[in-house]
Amino acid sequence: MSLAAAPLPCQKDLFSLPRGIHYLNCATRSPFSQAVEQAGHDAITRQANPFGLHPDDFFNGADRVRTLFSQLIHNRTAGPPDPERIAIIPSVAYGMGVVARNLPRKPGIRPGQRIVLVDGEFPSDVYAWDRVCAELGLTVTFVAMPAGFPKGPEWNERLLAAIGPDTALVVVPPVHWMYGTRFDLEAVGQRARAVGAWLAIDGTQSIGALPFDLEAIRPDVVICAGYKWLMGPYSLGLAYYGPTFDDGVPLEEGWANRVDSNQFHRLTDYQPAYRPKAYRYNVGEQSHFIQMPMLETALTQLIDWQPERIQAYTHQLLTNSLNDLESLGCWVEPVNGTVGRCHHLIGLWLPKRADPMAVATALQAENVSVSARNRVLRLAPHLYNTPDDVDALVDVLTNVIGK
Repeated sequence: MSLAAAPLPCQKDLFSLPRGIHYLNCATRSPFSQAVEQAGHDAITRQANPFGLHPDDFFNGADRVRTLFSQLIHNRTAGPPDPERIAIIPSVAYGMGVVARNLPRKPGIRPGQRIVLVDGEFPSDVYAWDRVCAELGLTVTFVAMPAGFPKGPEWNERLLAAIGPDTALVVVPPVHWMYGTRFDLEAVGQRARAVGAWLAIDGTQSIGALPFDLEAIRPDVVICAGYKWLMGPYSLGLAYYGPTFDDGVPLEEGWANRVDSNQFHRLTDYQPAYRPKAYRYNVGEQSHFIQMPMLETALTQLIDWQPERIQAYTHQLLTNSLNDLESLGCWVEPVNGTVGRCHHLIGLWLPKRADPMAVATALQAENVSVSARNRVLRLAPHLYNTPDDVDALVDVLTNVIGK
């Protein structure tokens, strides 16, 4: 579905956000829908009486979530979704830690090679490489954001130019977590494969709200926290690990990750073999009896809504108001395909005369929630937002910046 197609109507009635609260901040943390909230309450009630719990109950909920996430990211190879390639993780740091643990096993890895990241990346995507770089003699290259505007096309060109024969790993998001700038993942994937580099994608700030086609991009790893655009609970995430990682080394040796681990009467028949594909990378206690039903409900809702329709709604919601804000001296990256900006996460660059933290404080005082990052206000609307929310944002910024 293109952005020209009819968007979804507002879904505010499916959420419990109080009247008078203008929450344009899904990039920090998504509110629970009423259905997700109810799934959590129901799960707690079930835990009050665990009588009758079956061994398969330790696995079935996670299996359903793996299937839903596979569907959401188009994880298939000329066939149905492949949930065995999805691991249950607690955080992006954990998922990237798996990559770092296995980087020494990469064929052809050698001292002097580089790990390529975009400038200003989220810390979990940066700290993961310190130890392995010291051990292997690697270096990290940050691809600088252009100083001028627009930034997206040149930033994408710089990224592709930085990926060369000495590149071991590329770590890139679909959308920059502060600025909303898009990166052309299909082009990056092609370049990484051409030089023999691994490609790891942190999809936390896009998957669920922006279409993602794993078949077209062909990354080695996709990692996604669950509490932002997946609209699920905190400390639960999902990761895709491609064939490169099928025989890799996990961060921990959980009992549930082994063959026949659902045969509780045989758990001391210790199994050396892991379950297939990405199962070895599951965090311990991956059943998450309370959180997993919540994430399952959230993913089911997102698949029904469809990310492209979320883009269409947020596009319609903000477009006219962004023009008003630019008249105040603010600047927004233009829409420019896969190298411009998205519609669910927009970096609003403030004029030099404005203090970002003072502006954020003024917005908070009027119950408008956005995030200040660097010299940017990060606007992150969703289907629960209304034109009133955007009007409240514009009113405050007009009063604060327009003076």
